Amino acid sequence: MLYFQIVDPFKATYEINNLPNAIEKLTQTTLRNIIGELELDETLTSRDTINKKLSAVLDDATDKWGVKVNRVELQDITPPDSVLTAMEKQMQAERNKRAQILTSEGQKAAEILASEGERTAIINKAEAAKQEAILQAEGEAQARIRVAEAEAKAIELITEAVGKSSNPANYLLAQKYIQMMQELAGGDKTKTVFLPFEATNVLGSLGGIKELFKTAE
Repeated sequence: MLYFQIVDPFKATYEINNLPNAIEKLTQTTLRNIIGELELDETLTSRDTINKKLSAVLDDATDKWGVKVNRVELQDITPPDSVLTAMEKQMQAERNKRAQILTSEGQKAAEILASEGERTAIINKAEAAKQEAILQAEGEAQARIRVAEAEAKAIELITEAVGKSSNPANYLLAQKYIQMMQELAGGDKTKTVFLPFEATNVLGSLGGIKELFKTAE
């Protein structure tokens, strides 16, 4: 649909032989040129753009004929059946392509989430193992401290019991020796214990065990 206005009757009469036919032919050729510059998808979706371009070209071309083009409306675009079939195939291919892209992106996102979950689980396990090791080490350290404090307290009590003149280390050494002998003597089979020569010095220091126990009593 083309709406135009004759602003100069002289030019419209003497500058062109058949004004309506000239405007129709000019519109057809201009429309063909504009659509030829567009892609098929743009042709079907850019009707407003085509109208504006067509109106500008026609208004400029018909000015010498004394005509003012007020409005251009492209009513309908009907491609041939072969073009419609090709467009349908193209649209189907585009939809399939987008579906494949979305599927691959979904799989990629799922794999990323799964790997992040595994990574988080590994980190959490490592942190738990680390905390467990720290707590265990702290527990062992506390236990050793308690044992050392108990031994120090025992030595202090033994020192008070036997007096400063006697060595409390001999008393503790005697206890360890007796405990070791009891463990070696346990069982049905006869055991033979070989001691190095240097051990005689240790055994000699045990000579005062009897007197030491008497003093402790």
